[in-house]
Amino acid sequence: MTREDFQIYIAAFNAKDFEGFGRFYRDDVTLSLSGKRVLRSRDEILSFYRDVAMRCDEKLDLRRIVLDDTGIAVELDTEFKGLVDDPGFIAGPLVTGQSIFITSVIFYTIKDGRFSEILARRVGDARTGPATF
Repeated sequence: MTREDFQIYIAAFNAKDFEGFGRFYRDDVTLSLSGKRVLRSRDEILSFYRDVAMRCDEKLDLRRIVLDDTGIAVELDTEFKGLVDDPGFIAGPLVTGQSIFITSVIFYTIKDGRFSEILARRVGDARTGPATF
């Protein structure tokens, strides 16, 4: 997988193109979200993100990427713009029209050209404020 491939993945994710970014996942992929939740298949991950998309607009901004034949490590800024109020949202209390901002370090293990394991960890505390998009 190349840097350009990963940028295609991010663009599809930001566009809520579930099939587009979903094609990067193996069927048996696992995703660990800061130890708060573990998703154990492509279908479970896509279902989770479809649910998230009903609650907020999510935008990823790639800050740094390191890759080799076995995986990718990235630092990402994420903005969650609230579409509804959701005090139990996974990234923090979500308020309509406001955003939650987080920075994460994420490790993607690659097997047969697709993600087989994703470990996402938040760096620092979440911030809230006006939406930027």
